[in-house]
Parts: sequence; structure tokens; C-alpha cells
Amino acid sequence: MDNVCQCTDYDRQSNAILYNILNRENYKSSHNNLNYNLMPRRCNCEMRRTVCLKSPADICQGASGVLVKTIHFMKNLPAFNQLPLNDQLSLLQSCWVPLFILGLAQEGMNFDIIDTPADSMLKRILLNSQESSEMEREQPTLTGVNKLKSCLKKFWSLDLSPKEYAYLKGTMIFNPDVKDLKAAQFVEDLQQEAQHALREVVQPLHPADLGRFAGILLAASTLKTITPNLITELFFRPVIGQADLLDFLVDMLFSR
Repeated sequence: MDNVCQCTDYDRQSNAILYNILNRENYKSSHNNLNYNLMPRRCNCEMRRTVCLKSPADICQGASGVLVKTIHFMKNLPAFNQLPLNDQLSLLQSCWVPLFILGLAQEGMNFDIIDTPADSMLKRILLNSQESSEMEREQPTLTGVNKLKSCLKKFWSLDLSPKEYAYLKGTMIFNPDVKDLKAAQFVEDLQQEAQHALREVVQPLHPADLGRFAGILLAASTLKTITPNLITELFFRPVIGQADLLDFLVDMLFSR
């Protein structure tokens, strides 16, 4: 029930006559029966309320720097480079979002959002064909961004050391649950090594906090709730345009 939009449908009828008149294709086929439900409207519930960065220039630049550091971290892991090429690609696709969020947390990078500016009805109609690809992409919602901010706050409250971040990233990279890995057992061994190293770092740094290691892993599990689409659309779409971000990540990972 929580996933159902509770917004009123009253707004659907706003300016519907003008919409039908200007939309020539619809007008030709149904000028005697105007459709009052075709007019796009803004939904105010958090699930569908779309948002964007308040200061995209600065934040996108900072996010790009975090992403570059993230890929360089992976490139500099000897064990990662020993994996078959297809395994490297699969792990990259699986872990780049959690690693990027950990990078945001480590850099202490906060950001503000605003409601996505609504295009005028006339612009939506006249530019419908040109903007069809943008309309098909799922835009960042307030709910999604709040989940991301909640993840960041959890890691800021934990106040991880650089070594804790490094070994935690290792546990996220070497994920044996990724499908079709040729070296799945090797990846599982590497994850266990990273977890052991993380525990060995946590204990002397926080001897009185017996639950810290479990708390770090629990916080890390929440990173899986953040979708690649949210990160791409929020931080990188203004920079890369219509390109596929994963293509850039692959190029960065395998460039020399």
C-alpha cells in the first residue's frame, strides 16, 4: 500500500483542451472526443516526485572526480587484474555504484536537491519526438535520493578510517554472488580475505566497540538498495548526455 501514489487525479484535467488542440495527431483522431487524461502532470508524492541537483556544475565535477578515483582503485588491485576479463567486467558492473557511494562518503561530499523544473505544456508537445528518450529514462525521485542520503549519513556516523574504507571496498568488489563468474571460488576467497583484513583493522582502532565490524557490514548492505540509474541520472547525465556511463567506466578501467 505504501507504494501507491496518493496524489489526486484532479490535476490531470488542467489545460486538457489546449493539450488536445495542440497535439495534432491526437486531435485528428479524436477531435470529437477530447481525452482529458493525456496531459502530463507533476506528482507530489515522494515516490514520483522527480528531483535534480541544486548546484549541478560543482557537484557533477566533484562526483566525476570520485568516480575516477573509484575506477583507479579497482585498477590498482593486483588480485583484480588477475581475474579473467569477463569476470572483471561483471564485477565492475556489479560494484561500481556501492564503490562510488563509499567514495562520496569518504570525501564527505554532500549535496542539495530541488524539484525538477517542469517543462511547459507547449514545450512538451512541440518537442515530444526529440525528448522521447529522456522521457523513457527513469528520473531521480525524492524517495531514491533520500535513500542515498541515508546511506551517506550512516557512513559519516561510523567515521571510517582510510584503511577501513579500503578493505570495505575490497569486500564490495570481490562479490562471489555475481552471476557467471569463471573464477567464482577465487573471488570468494578474496572477499573473505578483505573481510578478515577489515576485522583486523577495526579491532585495534575501536577495541571497546565490539559491534563495529558488524555495523560496518550492515551499513554496506544498504548500498545495494541504490540503483545505477539513480546515480547516473543524478550525477552524470548532465555531463555525458545520451551516452552510456558503463561504456566510460569500461574505457577507464582498461585504458593504460
